[in-house]
Amino acid sequence: MREIFDAELKQVGDDLVAMSRRVEHAITAAGEALLTQDLALAESVIADDLAIDALERDLDERCVLLLAQQQPVATDLRVVVSALRMSATLERMGDLARHVAQVARGRYPHPAVDPALTGVFTEMHEAAKRVAQRTTHVLTSHDLAEAEGIERDDDLLDSLHEDTFRVLLGPAWTGTAQQTIDVTLLGRYYERFGDHAVSVARRIVFLVTGDFAQEHPGAAAR
Repeated sequence: MREIFDAELKQVGDDLVAMSRRVEHAITAAGEALLTQDLALAESVIADDLAIDALERDLDERCVLLLAQQQPVATDLRVVVSALRMSATLERMGDLARHVAQVARGRYPHPAVDPALTGVFTEMHEAAKRVAQRTTHVLTSHDLAEAEGIERDDDLLDSLHEDTFRVLLGPAWTGTAQQTIDVTLLGRYYERFGDHAVSVARRIVFLVTGDFAQEHPGAAAR
């Protein structure tokens, strides 16, 4: 029975990694679509979000069956419960990538980002890509140094988010009302993406060390 349970736990971990890889692809493609006005790429991100949702449903069903049939305790219980929480977090990260792609699609063939903020959103895109890559790596390796890297990139996303407000509220801003709304929403999507990645990283740290850091203040907000 233990061998079967261990195989099921391994499958749960593999499913989380598969979700994370899809999220990594989604945020990368969404950012490229945003910065290059690539309609086909934006459409692909929006359509592919259904696959992330399906993975979450399958993983959650697997975890619920494990809880009901195996009644895990101690470390095993922490693994299963953490997997349930992380699958929901990864699903939300996929949603945020989809939101970015939807903004890009909604403004096509025009850019959603005013030239005054292209540099900021290029940096956001690069930071979000690193966050997504590190999230996949930390789920695969349980590397605590990589978890710390997620925290640093999240700090950068927070700082860049503040930069968007400085531009919007500055005297030189001449964007339209729609551009102002788009920038506000996009900045929020990227900032939340980092918050959710931090939540995943801290749960991995907890599984490795038994020490659960305080929940990231923005990670629970949807």
